[in-house]
Amino acid sequence: MQEPLDFGSDAEPPAPPSAPVSDDPGLREVAWWLEGFTDIEQRFGDALRRSIDEVLDGQRTSRYDINQLEKTEKTYLGTKVEIVVRAFLELPRGARMDYLIAGHEVDAKFSLSPFGWTIPREAMNHLCLLMHADDARSRFTVGLLHITEDVLNQGRNQDGKRTVSKAGRAAIRWLVPDGRLPINALLHMKPVDRERILAAGFGQSGIDMLFTVVQERIVERETVVTIAAQTDSAKRVRDARLHLRLAGIVILGHQEDHPRIARDLNLPVPAKGEWISARLVPAVGDNRPATRIHGEQLVIAHPDDPAHPITRKY
Repeated sequence: MQEPLDFGSDAEPPAPPSAPVSDDPGLREVAWWLEGFTDIEQRFGDALRRSIDEVLDGQRTSRYDINQLEKTEKTYLGTKVEIVVRAFLELPRGARMDYLIAGHEVDAKFSLSPFGWTIPREAMNHLCLLMHADDARSRFTVGLLHITEDVLNQGRNQDGKRTVSKAGRAAIRWLVPDGRLPINALLHMKPVDRERILAAGFGQSGIDMLFTVVQERIVERETVVTIAAQTDSAKRVRDARLHLRLAGIVILGHQEDHPRIARDLNLPVPAKGEWISARLVPAVGDNRPATRIHGEQLVIAHPDDPAHPITRKY
């Protein structure tokens, strides 16, 4: 369920040690069920990344930072997280709460602030799945808490919601105490690089500049969609390959011979929906990792190496 995101929040670091759950059979059963996912951190991380990106809606709005959202959109983000997590974990709806997990009603709560969850009256005596994401740090947490009077502060906001007390924080059963949130590339790149890309404009010119400026690092689809400002972002990337060949810049994806080229050059290998660019020059025997493209031995260029056009499709 959605919630205001700021009431009762603070900057205290998240994820203290998990509380014992042996005296709470319901919490234990839900925790065990969720921990049955061997990829639990990835599932929650991907769900939170998707939720944030969908609310930012970069393709239509060109936004890349949660701070660019309206207050109502930040509130809606809690609802979006609830929906996307349900889909990613294939959870049924509860009769009274958001989810039914291992036979128990579980309410979903999300906050952009550490420990900033606000708990409604109807969640009393139920379990809450507590989620927090920090896009600036690329970290997130997920925990479970059985909501009772002794885990809540007495103060209420205007909607009658209460925050988790110090004792409540100590009682949280952490499922992901310090997870890695998939990176928001536009948010995390150097400001000078981001300014160069945005100054080039959205559309093809922006995509060309993106792969010129951001080299030897994975660029994920959401960044491309935001800069391309269109659904068919892959076409913009294909066109950028043609435009940047004269400068010797290659853009590698997950298909054809691209993974082999990336491995040869000791670059991260793109997955589906990811790309990585690099400027290449002929090998000169200085022990740089090399790859072969159409019979030519190529290495990643040093900044002062002259441009070497890539004249053929790779």
